[in-house]
Amino acid sequence: MAADQPQTPAPIKPIDMHVHVVGNGSGNSGCWLHVRGWHRPMAGMMLKHIGLPFGALKGDLETLYVQRLLDLVRGSSLGGIVILAQDEVYDDQGKKMENVGSHYVPNDYVLDLAKKFPEFIPAVSIHPGRPNALEELDRCLAGGAAIMKILPNCHNINCNERRYTKFWERMAEARLPLLAHTGGEHTLPVVRAEYADPRVLALPLECGVTTIAAHCGTKSGLFDPEYFHIFVGMTKRFENLYGDTSAFNVPIRGRHIPECLREPLVSRIVHGSDYPVPVHGHFAWLKGFVDWKTFRKWERNRNILERDYQLKLAMGFPPEVFTRIHCLLRKPVAAEIRRQTHA
Repeated sequence: MAADQPQTPAPIKPIDMHVHVVGNGSGNSGCWLHVRGWHRPMAGMMLKHIGLPFGALKGDLETLYVQRLLDLVRGSSLGGIVILAQDEVYDDQGKKMENVGSHYVPNDYVLDLAKKFPEFIPAVSIHPGRPNALEELDRCLAGGAAIMKILPNCHNINCNERRYTKFWERMAEARLPLLAHTGGEHTLPVVRAEYADPRVLALPLECGVTTIAAHCGTKSGLFDPEYFHIFVGMTKRFENLYGDTSAFNVPIRGRHIPECLREPLVSRIVHGSDYPVPVHGHFAWLKGFVDWKTFRKWERNRNILERDYQLKLAMGFPPEVFTRIHCLLRKPVAAEIRRQTHA
């Protein structure tokens, strides 16, 4: 028998680390969805964009949504996607604010999906002001949480409140990174608009939490405050602060792509799509970020996870941007066992 030849390690595949899941409770998931007012046509537009009918909102939304996600990631260049839970909204006294949020996705739902499908990486969501926040954090860590997601402006979370210190310290100890929305927001109801400022993340950063500022503090609407340069300044102060490219294929958020492509900032950027937020290359082409041939090629591709990835690759984001999240995510024992099983 010939001597064993050294094996070349398999290349690390890109990860989309910002993918929303939603549900209406149709699959006994505990999810709920309340779409009101002008958010209803927006929800319909997003469903159509990802290939689902508007009627899915009142049908078997969870089965349809999950199957569509699986089809997209399996038909893409991606090695996996981070799926996001969504906690409920709590007031400053830690009491749940009824009928305030637009949707709820329990932590158990994303943890269970990740156990069923190796393409899914679970991001839990915990409001640090809820009465059982630390207990829920430990429970999610034991269940395989890889990252935690919050929207301070929508969840009513001032992360700099000193009473949250133990929560951030526990996250740092467990090496659980934080993905926190920054910048404007128009797809979800906003409770405290001022909490979109990246400076609201100073305390978890000081506690040692690896923190990813979703959208890099960019504007969502034309009249939103601009926080991008505040985010950039904070990356110079905190080595554990990163930003993601989620929704950068939306015109206003994409304004700062050239700065994100330059060092030293590009070394702090990770890839996310913000699915099911629409992905179109028109703005990137008009601004000269991609050429006409590339724009037309990927605009015709119906796999929007692949479209988002390929457009950003064509803009000049280096391969490390798409794989860097591998080094930042918590490596739960269960996930490591599963990885070895599927290797």
